[in-house]
Amino acid sequence: MIQYIIRRILTFIPVFILVAFVTFALVRAIPGGPFDFVGDRQLPPQVVANIEAKYHLDWPVWKQFLSYMLGDDVLGEEGISRGIIRGDLGLSLQYRGQQVSDLIKTTFPASAQLGIMSLILALLIGVPAGIISALRQNTWADYAATFGSVFFLSVPNLVLAPILIWILALTFDLLPVAGWESQEPYFLGFLPKWSDLTADYFLHALMPVFALGTASAAGIARLTRASLLQVIREDYIDMARAKGLRERTIIIVHALKNSMIPVVTLLGPMFAGLVTGTFIVESIFGINGMGKFFVTSIGNRDYTVLLGVTLLFSIILMVSNLMVDIAYAWLDPRIRYD
Repeated sequence: MIQYIIRRILTFIPVFILVAFVTFALVRAIPGGPFDFVGDRQLPPQVVANIEAKYHLDWPVWKQFLSYMLGDDVLGEEGISRGIIRGDLGLSLQYRGQQVSDLIKTTFPASAQLGIMSLILALLIGVPAGIISALRQNTWADYAATFGSVFFLSVPNLVLAPILIWILALTFDLLPVAGWESQEPYFLGFLPKWSDLTADYFLHALMPVFALGTASAAGIARLTRASLLQVIREDYIDMARAKGLRERTIIIVHALKNSMIPVVTLLGPMFAGLVTGTFIVESIFGINGMGKFFVTSIGNRDYTVLLGVTLLFSIILMVSNLMVDIAYAWLDPRIRYD
């Protein structure tokens, strides 16, 4: 297993470089540039050319990419880029004088906390709902869980979030709408300190977490139900019943672990997507997260921010998929990576 983990970590390097290159090429293929307008006013071509020369945007794309990855000094040029290999994600092209790493450091904790709580909520709702639905197939519990899954998969958070605000905040004044955040310093760089985990913190988080986590919970419930229904019809489950094992033991010890493999597969990309932010929920609830920040940078053609957030997402996704593969071996002893 250790050798497998090391091999997988080594494969991160070429994948990371490929993602960086493809993203670098695609963002520069977007029509328009980061300095075409200042507000609603179009800049003169000569001014745009001077600013682009300052940021080396007049270089060939391949040379810009090497500068971004390795640094200007490695290419024998004078410039501000120290290269990703030295942890420099560059300067933002729209937020003048601000490092992309500082912008990510400011916005990532809110998105990560929102995403982690949403994923926990999705698991707490989705897995039990899927289990109950599978074990009570074609009963009212199954129909209720199936209806809930289809409903929350069909209603986007763009619609669900305003409904929650209208009912819980404006009509009954039960929950606050905006102002959710935790204060620095963070635990592990993005998690709130124990002292920040107050009732007010969770009250502010309740609506955005519910709006973001319900769709994931519905997907997990449906997948858990389908997988568990398949597993409990296997021959080894019938053998366990023939041996006289209690039904609870059969479900928890034998059936549930194997049925969780498809669910765990889904959790990898789901986790990466949730913790790197969602534009709609963060915008509606006024959360200073990375999702809103990322989408805004697309309109601004802020190349360095787009690259920085995309590369962070790719790293989280690769690590999440590695953790999923490790979880496979724990869930199913037949799976080996030696």
